[in-house]
Amino acid sequence: MTHKDSDGGVFLVYWSLAATDGTYSAQGGGKLDCTANPSASDYIAYADLTEANVLGWVYSSLIQKKEDGSDETAAEAKARMEAKLTAKVQGQIDRAAANSSGVPW
Repeated sequence: MTHKDSDGGVFLVYWSLAATDGTYSAQGGGKLDCTANPSASDYIAYADLTEANVLGWVYSSLIQKKEDGSDETAAEAKARMEAKLTAKVQGQIDRAAANSSGVPW
């Protein structure tokens, strides 16, 4: 996370999300550009941020339109990302189960 020393405004957040079953894993991530406005009523300076605040920003930035045209909630965006990574892990498990190695003797 990168912030301005002068006002504590965060302007860049790098994030990552991972899924694993202990053997196989998948990761996703990205960066979130933020616009800090110290005069805004919802402004939170760097020193006062919690993990929950920043995760809320990240998940809110991932919101997409649903099939019915409405927007996802941040919780739905989080669940969608987690499901996507879980599916990647399951794909690795399925591919490994469909293949064998060794020799026939």
